[in-house]
Amino acid sequence: MNTCIRLEPRVATVLGALIADCASLGLHWLYDAERIAQIEKNKGLVFLTPNALDYEGVSGYFAHGLKQAGDSSGYGELCLLMLQHLAQHGQFDRIAYQTEYRNLFGPGGPYIGYVDSPTRQTLQTLLPLKPEEFPEKSGADDDQFAALAALPPIVAMHSGSQDALKTKIAQVVRITNHNDTAVAAAQYASCALLEVLNGQPITEALTRSLPHADNKLRPLLEEVMQMSEFDAVAAAKRYGTACHVLEGMPIIVHIASHAPDYRTAIEENIRIGGDSCGRSIMLGAIMAAHTAQQTGLNSIPLEWLAQLRNLSRVANSLVKL
Repeated sequence: MNTCIRLEPRVATVLGALIADCASLGLHWLYDAERIAQIEKNKGLVFLTPNALDYEGVSGYFAHGLKQAGDSSGYGELCLLMLQHLAQHGQFDRIAYQTEYRNLFGPGGPYIGYVDSPTRQTLQTLLPLKPEEFPEKSGADDDQFAALAALPPIVAMHSGSQDALKTKIAQVVRITNHNDTAVAAAQYASCALLEVLNGQPITEALTRSLPHADNKLRPLLEEVMQMSEFDAVAAAKRYGTACHVLEGMPIIVHIASHAPDYRTAIEENIRIGGDSCGRSIMLGAIMAAHTAQQTGLNSIPLEWLAQLRNLSRVANSLVKL
């Protein structure tokens, strides 16, 4: 059983993010909750091989035809790229990271799969330039969830103040998302995760971090925190399930505040549909970090861990943290 496995909180943070992303891939960007319920009844919910037939006749976008069960989405690949970067360099090196980003997602790179708008626009900026010419703010003016994908390894390795973390997060986010709303959402989510790693219960961590949200995001978070019942469907109807952080962050906060464990949180996130992979990165990190920090134990289902196709790459980087 998972309760018999001890897991260091920083390791749990990264694994929780990456595994949640892989678990969600099979139904990513399927926006019809009724169709998802039918699929769950027939095939299950997590670690499904993406199937175009599941998307026929309903609202959704089938993007992962080249993926298999256990693969990462583009978000998960960003998270893993940052993990490998920090493991190799020991700290964040902007130009080296931008070079590695270009090498991964650019023409001839090893990444196979859907490339979203922030990634395409970032590549358009980086591809014609020599590394020494890379601008500090190479990202698109876009508030989508690519902004949060690389955060868990950064927070897991951070040892300074919240202000220092916010400065670092702003630098990282503007590489892919040169957008104030995206930066504010990333700073809020990162500070909340840091609070969890520092021993705060999830609800307290999410509340204490509210000053780090901007005037667009904070009212939404304060509103969703007033929902006393665990009702992710209602939250999804209220805020939306698309790729934008102003839609997804309130849902992350709602599920993290109410879900009793990691498995429940990730499954409920998938059930409501939409950009489940985008939301899963920070949701999975927070849920896994909380259990590991509070109890020293692992909350990630071991059968999920075993299905992570990038497990060897992940493990090789985690041992260097």
